[in-house]
Amino acid sequence: MSACKGRHIGVLAPLVTARKGYYTDLAKWAEGKGYTHLRVDGDFVPVKPWPRLDRYKEHTIELPVADLVITPAAESSLKQALHSALETGHGTMSIILDLDPANPLHASELEQQHFSTKRACPSCGTSFPEPDPRLFSYNSKHGWCHSCFGTGVKLSGFDEEQSGEEDAWKNLSGDEEHELAACPACHGQRLNRNALAVRWKDRSIADLAALPVSEAHTFFAGLILKGRDAEIARDILSEIKSRLSFMEEVGLGYLGLDRSAPTLSGGEAQRIRLAAQLGSNLQGVCYILDEPTIGLHPRDNRILLNALSRLEGNGNTLVVVEHDDDTIRRAEHIIDMGPGAGVRGGTVVAQGTYDDIVNNPHSLTGRYLAHPMAHPLRPGQPTDADTDYIEIHRAHLHNLRHVNVRIPKGRLSVITGVSGSGKSSLARDVLLDNLKGVIGTKTPAPWRGCDDITGWESLDRVLEVDQTPIGKTPRSCPATYIGFWDDVRRQFAETRDAKIRGWSTSRFSFNTGDGRCPICEGQGMRTIEMSFLPDIKVPCEACNGNRFNPDTLAIRLREKNVGEVLKMEVDDAIPYFAAHPRVKRALQLLQDVGLGYLTLGQPSPTLSGGEAQRIKLVSELVKARLDEGVIKTGRASSRPHTLYVLDEPTVGLSMADVEKLIVVLHRLVAAGNTVVVIEHNLDIMAEADWIVDMGPEGGNGGGQVVAVGSVQDIIAKKSVSHTGLVLDEFLARTSEVTPALAS
Repeated sequence: MSACKGRHIGVLAPLVTARKGYYTDLAKWAEGKGYTHLRVDGDFVPVKPWPRLDRYKEHTIELPVADLVITPAAESSLKQALHSALETGHGTMSIILDLDPANPLHASELEQQHFSTKRACPSCGTSFPEPDPRLFSYNSKHGWCHSCFGTGVKLSGFDEEQSGEEDAWKNLSGDEEHELAACPACHGQRLNRNALAVRWKDRSIADLAALPVSEAHTFFAGLILKGRDAEIARDILSEIKSRLSFMEEVGLGYLGLDRSAPTLSGGEAQRIRLAAQLGSNLQGVCYILDEPTIGLHPRDNRILLNALSRLEGNGNTLVVVEHDDDTIRRAEHIIDMGPGAGVRGGTVVAQGTYDDIVNNPHSLTGRYLAHPMAHPLRPGQPTDADTDYIEIHRAHLHNLRHVNVRIPKGRLSVITGVSGSGKSSLARDVLLDNLKGVIGTKTPAPWRGCDDITGWESLDRVLEVDQTPIGKTPRSCPATYIGFWDDVRRQFAETRDAKIRGWSTSRFSFNTGDGRCPICEGQGMRTIEMSFLPDIKVPCEACNGNRFNPDTLAIRLREKNVGEVLKMEVDDAIPYFAAHPRVKRALQLLQDVGLGYLTLGQPSPTLSGGEAQRIKLVSELVKARLDEGVIKTGRASSRPHTLYVLDEPTVGLSMADVEKLIVVLHRLVAAGNTVVVIEHNLDIMAEADWIVDMGPEGGNGGGQVVAVGSVQDIIAKKSVSHTGLVLDEFLARTSEVTPALAS
């Protein structure tokens, strides 16, 4: 009535679209309904006599329902014609415009417009499903891109067809190396064409998801909706804006909404989960958080603690497992477990307020809170014009902004910065990964993520000491990983009873040979498979967890059999092996890093990440023979020069354990090695010879070197460096240390 006002139109209903045939029966049907003509391939043809159509040609046949001039008086007739046309055309129809009133049957050259009540193109018939929330999810087969299955990337060097569609992705082994590139079908947007074609406010859902949190919040906060749109979006917009607000509140304003999980730092993932809980507005909930400050810079810690206070203020209870002193100071009630670790722990040493813990003489935590570590534990090694450096030139991986970074060799360097500032990208993805590919090879691979790295030629090897397990089966244990178990087996093989039986060291191996228990195959435990529950492990009933058969257990070394030696704690084993320097040295190092409570045969799957990492450090110290006597002889310079990279080694460590870790790091440096630590712990920072502070913020706001140099150099830039500011406050707070603790 509006678009065609005053124009003479014809209303048509489609009967046949591009199909071959004579269609004589169709002409008889139209004649029976009172119609005189059908429109065949653009021309009006009488139904009687019906011409003989070309059987092998595709024909399009339409029924002329009515022709009329669009005037207000014709509205009723138009409605009736439209109803009839849609009914006959099964939801589709068309009109032809500007008919000749004198001869409306001459319509082959006239403009034709198609209409449909279906979600389909009325011209070609292409249809689309009813919109569904799953259409906009790349985790659903209804919405994901069918080329990359919602990942946004494609793998090179992998045959997806052999693995079968989405299983190609799901079955990938973490040990396999494949190159990732943006999916050519969806250009990294993860969704299929139908999902991406739906737009709101001229944006697809992928366009909105690509926005950083802060920009998305600005977009949704600035929306002005009216009428029906406002009614539909009222509750939805409220939820979206509140959740974006919570993400900004926990310091994630820089984070892209579509950021993939593997690229998130531990601190970012933790705060995303926290923002989800803040957005739920639940009350009366008991939240249990296990070390929520992992991966957080001290600046971000305060943001996190403020968010936790919000949760508590909503009427919830928070139970936090934590070593961070700022978190402990904010707690209203503290429970200090101990007194030691492992079998020596498990009791409540102290509980109450902060003052109650600090004033309790039995609380080691209280001691460190009242009298923090004295820094530095050993005089720092300055850098000067003669210092050799590893230099990274124009690093540009992820959010790194073509930065140049120098790492002094033979020093303890700490790379720090707020969460998401690019620390791991620089230290692990650029420095570590590149040097792994060039050291020890004759044909270095091209540099990845940077233009060049220089000064690495004097390194003999590069090693990442992380918190991954040291073994996957119970047969792996500290004694075998560090390597002193061979010496223990040799001692058993040299006993009089073993020699009489003709047994060698292989008899005392629980990995192979005739000496191990045949039932559990040297594991000391058996796995019982449960039909509908997780498998359970129980001590082997044949050897009672001793790993060896009765004949082998009959051999005794200083009143203990081989099974009993494996069950000894490190602290007890030191005097037992006092006359054997190689074994004693390894055990002493385990004790030095705070692992004296572990048993020699502690199954690797039962070790925490922090315990596994310290065992790896001990293994390195043993390989380098870094006992004090060797270092003092001055022979350290003859050892291989290793670059050690550690990613947040203080995770899971108490204040006392952090001090022991610092001593180990200093010993590695004292032996002529280079140690690079990605860390937020202020005690570690205060001990560094060199600090690289990344930032100034995270995500797109980071990737730059804010400050570099000694601890004092960083503090001098506290006006622009978050690290410099918190370091200055920390050292001022810890400057008064009791002589007893410092010693």
